[in-house]
Amino acid sequence: MPNDSIEVKSVSHIYKTQTGSLPVLDKLSLNIPKNSFGAVVGPSGCGKSTLTRLIAGLLVPDSGAVWLFGEKVTKPRSTVGMAFQNPVLLEWRSILQNIILPLEIVKSNLNAGQRKERALHLLSLVGLSGFEDKRPSELSGGMRQRASLCRALVHKPEVLILDEPFAALDAFTREDLWQVMHALRKEEPFTGLLITHDLREAIFLADQVIVLSGRPAKSQYILNIPIKGERSLDDLYTLEATKMLNDLRHQIKIAQNKG
Repeated sequence: MPNDSIEVKSVSHIYKTQTGSLPVLDKLSLNIPKNSFGAVVGPSGCGKSTLTRLIAGLLVPDSGAVWLFGEKVTKPRSTVGMAFQNPVLLEWRSILQNIILPLEIVKSNLNAGQRKERALHLLSLVGLSGFEDKRPSELSGGMRQRASLCRALVHKPEVLILDEPFAALDAFTREDLWQVMHALRKEEPFTGLLITHDLREAIFLADQVIVLSGRPAKSQYILNIPIKGERSLDDLYTLEATKMLNDLRHQIKIAQNKG
């Protein structure tokens, strides 16, 4: 029986190509409890981004089902927010106008003043107060990604999907945004799903890390992170964190048929 979580139940998906069928997911199952944060890692091309599209309702699985909090996903849902590696902010709109955009597309009970107040609140949470009237080109890559996170959260989604949003940033900016994510989780109730190649990022942000096998992907291994709540970067340099990283590296090698 579907429960109060993101539940992927025995999902298979095949892409049709000019050269034939390409199986991507093979009876994949996972469960991310409500208000928790899951990270998905695995070899390149194993189907991680396909998984996000299935959860968002942008794709329908060939078999199996995706459930969000007891409701079967059959089409795109306004209760899902998404952020990607490329922020894709509209240059002809200010940062404030970019963040408010989802409220103009998705049905909202907020009036213009409330929409602005909501956007300004999120900007303050990510350290962008005072930049609301700037254009995207006036901001650094890290600042644009902060604005993208605000846009993904402005309509208070139940689920936030992050598809490698920090991959193109330098190490310092990336670590800074990891801490921003914890600040957002503290203030904004959502269930998170992160796709990443960075195992340190997965351990720092997630409550559980799901390792996918090589294509066609299955759930190969699940690591439950014992550290709860907000974290310090120092937590990544403990013996416990080192052991978790080694476990995940070993599982990735197995997924790559190198173990």
